[in-house]
Amino acid sequence: MKEIQLAHGGGGEEMNELIAGIFKALDNEILREANDAAILGNLALSTDSFTLSPIFLDEEVNIGKLCVCGSINDVLMVGAKPEFLSLAFIIEEGFKTQKLKKILASIYEECQKAGVKVVCGDTKVVPKGKADELYINTTALGTITQKVQTKDIKAGLSVLLSGDIGRHGAAVLVQRNELEAEVKSDCKSLKDEVLSLFEAHIKPLAMRDATRGGLSAVLNEWARQSGFDILVFEEKIAVKDEVAGVCELFGFEPYELANEGTFVLCVEKKDEQKALEILRTFNPNANIIGEILSEKKGRVILENAFGAKRFLEAPKGELLPRIC
Repeated sequence: MKEIQLAHGGGGEEMNELIAGIFKALDNEILREANDAAILGNLALSTDSFTLSPIFLDEEVNIGKLCVCGSINDVLMVGAKPEFLSLAFIIEEGFKTQKLKKILASIYEECQKAGVKVVCGDTKVVPKGKADELYINTTALGTITQKVQTKDIKAGLSVLLSGDIGRHGAAVLVQRNELEAEVKSDCKSLKDEVLSLFEAHIKPLAMRDATRGGLSAVLNEWARQSGFDILVFEEKIAVKDEVAGVCELFGFEPYELANEGTFVLCVEKKDEQKALEILRTFNPNANIIGEILSEKKGRVILENAFGAKRFLEAPKGELLPRIC
């Protein structure tokens, strides 16, 4: 009998191959076109399961904030305004009620900020040692404001990044290894950024939050789906010094580290400066980082400050587990 060989924390191309190979029976037109959220007429639907270790990264970020922001960001990325959320807990026996209350307070706070209502939910308790303390599953439902689909990617578009990269993944590494580095997760709702773009009559042709697998995963997915080459400029991508230091220490690539409040988008050249101006009101590290080329070989090309180029490969093998 065959077994799933993908290791704990595995992802990238191996995960895509697993999904394509095993879930053929579920194949349908909507599922084929969906990324992290599906467009259903004038609605967008997304579901996600969250596992974070440690479940409290700092006083501001915990698994509660993560589950709300993660789900509403997914529907935002297809151009929907998030409105409703389901909430399901798998709780390990012996989990402290005070911790759960703190997590619920974070969930309430983030829902209030985003104008989202929790409308249904579920709880299950499993034996001690069987759930890594706490797992949370959420489903977000939103109304389409301006439909955004990856299939609209075409040559000549500008690629923008809403902020610096790698902070969430680096923050997890710092906490797990009890380092003294000051790295804060970028976890937040992207509602204000996205709706501000729409209100300024900017039409993104593609958007994606750079979560698991980071910037590299998003760009390679776009290149694979569209077939177009994507050129990005290394010097335009902001990486904080403390994040770069963590990556050097553990041997990670900042382009592959998870983000939970940073997204990538494609816009027409005529809109790039206006879009950048809006994004920089939320994060001064936002930048125009590249463009969609006309050549159709499905590659991501990274160019450094000296003009040297290399392929930016999709994440392979074991990524950092239990981060989102």
